[in-house]
Amino acid sequence: MTLAKKQKGVNPALEKAIEQMLTSVMSDPMATLIDKCRVMDRAINVEKLKLKISDDEWGAGFLTPDDEKDD
Repeated sequence: MTLAKKQKGVNPALEKAIEQMLTSVMSDPMATLIDKCRVMDRAINVEKLKLKISDDEWGAGFLTPDDEKDD
């Protein structure tokens, strides 16, 4: 039994579902402003995740010792 390497990145099915939800809610005349803002927030969060995933340096400084220490 071989283990497949886990795919790096955002699940394409999740991206597609959020895209469809965004299109649907934004074109729905009965959707409230709150509904629209929630969907927009989800779409923005996916984009932020994609940027973090594509940036190899993101978060690299968290585990390094501080250069300036207050002694």
